Amino acid sequence: MSETNKRAVIVGATSGIGYEVAKLLVSEGWRIGIAGRREEKLKMLQSLSPDRICYRVLDVRQPEAEQALRNLIDDLGGMDLYFHSSGIGHQNFSLNPDIELDTVETNAAGFVRLTTAAFRYFCQQPKGHIAVISSIAGTKGLGIAPAYSATKRFQNIYLDALEQSARMHHADIRFTDIRPGFVATGLLNDGKHYPLMMSPQKVAQHIVRALKRRKRIAVIDWRYCLLVFFWRLIPRPLWKRLNIRN
Repeated sequence: MSETNKRAVIVGATSGIGYEVAKLLVSEGWRIGIAGRREEKLKMLQSLSPDRICYRVLDVRQPEAEQALRNLIDDLGGMDLYFHSSGIGHQNFSLNPDIELDTVETNAAGFVRLTTAAFRYFCQQPKGHIAVISSIAGTKGLGIAPAYSATKRFQNIYLDALEQSARMHHADIRFTDIRPGFVATGLLNDGKHYPLMMSPQKVAQHIVRALKRRKRIAVIDWRYCLLVFFWRLIPRPLWKRLNIRN
């Protein structure tokens, strides 16, 4: 199938990485369905290419989000790529329970709700591709952001399980786990300093290349590949003594 005939659904396309990936795919000839909570942002993106973009408003935390996703797929006339870019994250050193639980509801429950809906759809198709923005934060538990790092690890493991499940279902589904580091999006718009910050435009370019190359895991970029490599080598007794905060 040529790229001019390919169709992608992007959940979490109202800003940041999802927004930039949507623009890149449209520029390469894809038809896309975009979804998110803020209708005015969705309309703004759709206006860039009304003949190639359709949208639906949905909140991944709500049960009706699955039906909204199916409606969006129908609007698009089918789906070849499901791209999950919806997520939240907060530094929460005081462990405010509302912040922790909202993060779990969005990054775990909402993620499962829509990713499994995409999985079931692709099980009925000749083939499909599920790509998810997780994070290098899933490498180890971060004391400054427990729910965020834990839910990102949850996403990593869940994709491993879905990959095995696809084989058990005899379904031709590819998976890409995209693990960026710090990206200059609204997620990090808290006035704090973050090292090795990347622009969402640059990250989107890396992501589209990874999708074309059918990479299973894409750590973005090479600097974070090195960081994650050494990060994994830190023994647990030492890790718990590190004061990682800013």
